[in-house]
Amino acid sequence: MSTWTPMTGPTTAAGRAQDHPPTHAASDAPLPEPTGVGPAASGSLRASDADRDQVAALLSAAYAEGRLTHEEHDERLERVVVARTFDDLIPLTADLVPLDAPSASVASTPSTFVVGTGSNTEVDRMIAVFGGVERKGRWRVRARSQVTAVFGGVDLDLREADFDAPVVELNVQACFGGIDLKVPAGITVRSETVNILGGTEVKNLGEPVEGAPTLVIKGIVLFGGVEVKGPRPKRWGRGVTRADGVAKHRGWGGGCGGR
Repeated sequence: MSTWTPMTGPTTAAGRAQDHPPTHAASDAPLPEPTGVGPAASGSLRASDADRDQVAALLSAAYAEGRLTHEEHDERLERVVVARTFDDLIPLTADLVPLDAPSASVASTPSTFVVGTGSNTEVDRMIAVFGGVERKGRWRVRARSQVTAVFGGVDLDLREADFDAPVVELNVQACFGGIDLKVPAGITVRSETVNILGGTEVKNLGEPVEGAPTLVIKGIVLFGGVEVKGPRPKRWGRGVTRADGVAKHRGWGGGCGGR
């Protein structure tokens, strides 16, 4: 008498039940590629103020070297200000430095001065005759400039300016007029003017800073005055000194267009 045994799966040729498929099939099939993985933070990482400042410095250096036009420089700076992530900053310097070393060019500049190579030979001329000339804010100081003040006044603020060359030359002609220059701390100034019943005064420059440009002043001062001033030194906890009340040209330029 035979007994009946229920079958729980497909039957093999030997009549044995097989509960699972052959194990070698899983090892032979290719594994699917993983998805949704990658760097935890890449271009989407939020940029800091220091990152934006670094990119802005690089753009200013490229502008001083002539690799960016004035319009391109201003447009990219506006985009730096509103940048929130590295994806916003990277395109602004992609055509200026390699992407794998964006900070190398900036790190090579030891100071905040933007100084060009001096390749631009164009002469910048400023003339004030019975009138005045004023420049301030962000502007470019050419390698060679000529300033004429005849019964007039010229006021040049170099504290935020970019310099076309490591050594910039300013040729002055002051006749019954005054020329005032405000310069940033750390700059080197050499006065080589010829003064006839007039004078050239340089003060408050402080110690020279590495990477700062040199300003050479040449020309003739006749019945007029040239004054070069760095930032005022602080004394007694205030931003003024005893000399701040002294007339700008000590009498020899104030009545002829000096301010």
